[in-house]
Amino acid sequence: MAAGFVGRAFGELRRASLFDKILIVFYVFVPLAFVARFADLSPFATFFISALAIVPLAKLLGEATESIASKIGATLGGLLNATFGNAVELIISIIALSKGIPEVVKASITGSIIGNILFVLGLSMFLGGLGYKSQRFNRYIASSSASQMTLACIALIVPSVFVATSGQTANLPSLVENLSLLVSVILLVSYAAQLFFTLRTHSKETADEELPEGLQEYENELAKADEVIHGSAWGVRRSLITLVLATVIIGLVSETLVGSIEPLTKELGWTELFVGVILVAIIGNAAEHLTAVTVAMKNKMTLALSISIGSAAQIALFVAPVLVFVGFFMGGNSQLDLYFGEFELIAIVVSVVIMNLVTQDNESNWFEGVQLLAAYAILGIAFYLHPPVVFPTLK
Repeated sequence: MAAGFVGRAFGELRRASLFDKILIVFYVFVPLAFVARFADLSPFATFFISALAIVPLAKLLGEATESIASKIGATLGGLLNATFGNAVELIISIIALSKGIPEVVKASITGSIIGNILFVLGLSMFLGGLGYKSQRFNRYIASSSASQMTLACIALIVPSVFVATSGQTANLPSLVENLSLLVSVILLVSYAAQLFFTLRTHSKETADEELPEGLQEYENELAKADEVIHGSAWGVRRSLITLVLATVIIGLVSETLVGSIEPLTKELGWTELFVGVILVAIIGNAAEHLTAVTVAMKNKMTLALSISIGSAAQIALFVAPVLVFVGFFMGGNSQLDLYFGEFELIAIVVSVVIMNLVTQDNESNWFEGVQLLAAYAILGIAFYLHPPVVFPTLK
């Protein structure tokens, strides 16, 4: 049995892509993250060892989720992918809330949105454009994602405007809490409607570009032959066990990561705003980022767009509302509302505006990628140089 397991493992390793083989090296950081937790290493070492450990675990979690999703049908599979698509971000944020640092959670939400829109999509367009003069993508995906992100901007702007125009009302914290909860419900409903739109009513229109009929049949036959020869690499039992174990380990490593944030900021002089917006956001979505860039280089720009902008929409319309409810039930210093700082709001709005401009013609090139990357660099520098701020709070 052991020999068979080892044989299958080496077989999978041989068939793995270069990207997957590189990620295998990162698994060495998983045990090192537990060593760092108890060995009293410097906050810098602890943070970055934990960060590197999360990257392959996130990819493993994604593979398990996709394997289960492929076996339970398009609708339930799509829902499962949507739920676990940003599981790492969700786990890190819940742990941060439990430690009473909702300001880092807000910063990571901001960072995930602008990072996916500007950095991931920009890098995908740039590297994909180096190989192809022009890359087209599905207009339904682009338009629905753009409208959802505009809705997300509205949902984040309204609480700030609400506070600014409410005066010195004694029960303002309670009003903002109620507003955040109700807006979160609306966002979740809108996100569910988007899933129904892409998976049911307009599933054909939002699908990636199909191969020509003859080539598609050939690809299907190759896939069937590979399954007969090698067997199914991811059975349901293996996928479920992997899903549970990866989630548990990510939770433990994330606790170490979050616990090192405060001493890290003191050691390096970085602000929690910069750490949350740039570092935590990139870590939480690292594996997904690499996947988007990889498929873009293969001229699958619709899929790259779905991963990058879809992930941003998922953060804004699913993860953020869920965290609002999680914080509400935790109570105390763990409560989270949708009242964001002005600088974070401007960064999100600017990102959505330039995204709408770049995607409105349903095609991309390397220069548009440079523009998105330049916008991200400008915001990144601004967040790095921004002095420590008192995060908006109503308590």
